[in-house]
Amino acid sequence: MPATYGFLSTYPPTQCGLATFNAALASHLNAAGSAGVVRLLARDNLSGGIDPNSAAPRVVHTWHVDNPGGWQAAADALNRFDVAVIQHEYGIYPGDAGAEVLPLLRALKVPSIVVLHTVLSHPDPLQRQVLENLADTADALVTMTDTARQRLISGYAVNPRKISVIPHGAGAHSNAPREDHDRPHLLTWGLLGPGKGIEWALRALARLSDLDPAPVYTVAGRTHPKVLEQFGDAYRDSLKALAASLGVTDAVRWEDRYLDEAELFRLIRSADVVVLPYDSTEQVTSGVLIEAVGAGVPVVATEFPHAVELLADGPGLLV
Repeated sequence: MPATYGFLSTYPPTQCGLATFNAALASHLNAAGSAGVVRLLARDNLSGGIDPNSAAPRVVHTWHVDNPGGWQAAADALNRFDVAVIQHEYGIYPGDAGAEVLPLLRALKVPSIVVLHTVLSHPDPLQRQVLENLADTADALVTMTDTARQRLISGYAVNPRKISVIPHGAGAHSNAPREDHDRPHLLTWGLLGPGKGIEWALRALARLSDLDPAPVYTVAGRTHPKVLEQFGDAYRDSLKALAASLGVTDAVRWEDRYLDEAELFRLIRSADVVVLPYDSTEQVTSGVLIEAVGAGVPVVATEFPHAVELLADGPGLLV
């Protein structure tokens, strides 16, 4: 019989890249239907209209991370499978630096694979301790770039023999028809918040006004729930004010919503260039970058680690 897999992650209808990634992985890794998901659900997801009792496909248990001690029931649910696959990202687990994932991992009686979505080059002491304990307890570690693997080996006390590099997958939309349009179309998408660097793209757009026809720039994606909770839409409002001051308001389209898979595929295939002007130098994995390259759309990106690694062979330009 094929092995069964239990996944621990955020999960649709939660709207984030990690949830989308895990849903695709759960679906494709075990097409026979013997995979199950332990869903991480936070209070800010509930405020977005998610029913905590909804029977999302494959969900076998929901860990309400705002309630203390939920790791034990989550571990019990994962122990019903042959292998546990843990998605790790800072900010999705409760406790300081997400430390409550550690007792869950220690309570597992089945082999565990931890997929690391972020490997910080300069973690604070607690972030470092949590990740090193995570690596020590897990049976296997997965990074999606060699950059992340090298950062782990050089910067953390981990066993390098546990680490495998498995590149991030992309949706099967490279053969979808391209849309005809009169103006060059630039595109950035993803949850919006400070650090996305959209202001740099707007300033660049203003310098292209002599092109005929002038390009149009789409910024697609709702504001990140945690940003919205703390700061409202201040970042988006500041970008709109900047666009007005630069005289490019009419050249910018704002899609303030989370696009479903079909809508996103159509939007990506309508773009002539995907622009990823991120401020962060920490991003070792970018699903947006992978989807753009997988769709055959050229990319212009700042030098965040995944872009440096992936674009070196020519599918885009580094700025």
